[in-house]
Amino acid sequence: MFDLRVSEEQTAFVEAARKFAAERIIPVAGEYDERGEMPLDVFRAAFDVGLMNVELPEAYGGLGLHTLDGCMIAEELAYGCAGVATSIMCNHLGALPLLIAGDETQKQHWLGKLTGEFAFVSYCCSEPEAGSDVAALRTRLRRDADGWILDGQKRWITNGGYASFFTGFATLDPSTRHKGITAFVIPRDLPGVSIGRKENKLGQRCSNTVDVIFEDVRLGPEHILGEPGQGFAIAMETFDKSRPMIAAQCAGIIRRAMDESIEYSRVRKTFGVPIAQHQAIQFMIAEMAMAYESVRLLYMKAAWEVDQGIRRTSTSAIAKAMSADLAMKCTTDAVQVFGGYGYTKEYPVEKLMRDAKLMQIYEGTSQIQRMVIAKNLLSRSA
Repeated sequence: MFDLRVSEEQTAFVEAARKFAAERIIPVAGEYDERGEMPLDVFRAAFDVGLMNVELPEAYGGLGLHTLDGCMIAEELAYGCAGVATSIMCNHLGALPLLIAGDETQKQHWLGKLTGEFAFVSYCCSEPEAGSDVAALRTRLRRDADGWILDGQKRWITNGGYASFFTGFATLDPSTRHKGITAFVIPRDLPGVSIGRKENKLGQRCSNTVDVIFEDVRLGPEHILGEPGQGFAIAMETFDKSRPMIAAQCAGIIRRAMDESIEYSRVRKTFGVPIAQHQAIQFMIAEMAMAYESVRLLYMKAAWEVDQGIRRTSTSAIAKAMSADLAMKCTTDAVQVFGGYGYTKEYPVEKLMRDAKLMQIYEGTSQIQRMVIAKNLLSRSA
């Protein structure tokens, strides 16, 4: 039965993440956002204190935490900066295809690289003409003697410019759509692998996003995850397990927007009184509180189902879509609470709004999530 009680261990991890966000992320978030640079010292510090790779099994050097544990940590990191949280949690996303479909040798080799030293893995799914429509990808995987040749271009790849290795997907034949998709894992230094342009983004600017290009990259059987042609199922299971963490980051963004709005409304005065006394402001703050509690319950339920092995794609999709939409609404309202000051970089709410927008886009847009939800509902037996 779904249980909302938080254990002492979970509380300890949440407190550690909250302390890290307050001391290491918030003081520098604005600076790195302005420059559009990765705060590598912050990420290295997160690795050193055990806030990266938290869900990797102990057998491969990880902490072996549950998805719910990882989501609670993600909420705290996103409270500090969603861009930092995205890059830290991307290691979990990149590791999921290995956890889902890798054999024991592959898991020991690649996952050990993440836990043995500070390193990034990037997840290479999206392409210039294939984002939410995974089945439309064009990156090709062709047979060559005893191995394979990989050609194609991936876009919107988080941490791609700093990753030590990549997990991703290519197709054996674009005309077969999802039936030809195959998962792979490759090191960054393999001949033919290169990094393309870096995106100049609206928000989450301290999280590196680049193109990753494959040109006649020769792969061996050890680079293929699962069976050829079975990659679409791996990609979909990956998203089912990663989307609760996005919802958790939205909870952190919403809570930060609410806290900033409460603090500001108590000191800013109009018509001779703090704006906190105006009902219009009170209603916006109340709605932020309502949104936070709703989103927290949603991500916890979705994460709990992942931990219980319950395959309900719609739960993760509902959590992701509703959380992202509410994060966008709450951060927009926070800017409104701050008025003209909210539109400037003097206060953090404009960054919260910019960062929140990406939550409605990556790992399947809010519109795609609605399609997933409807498909699951309409496909049920009468």
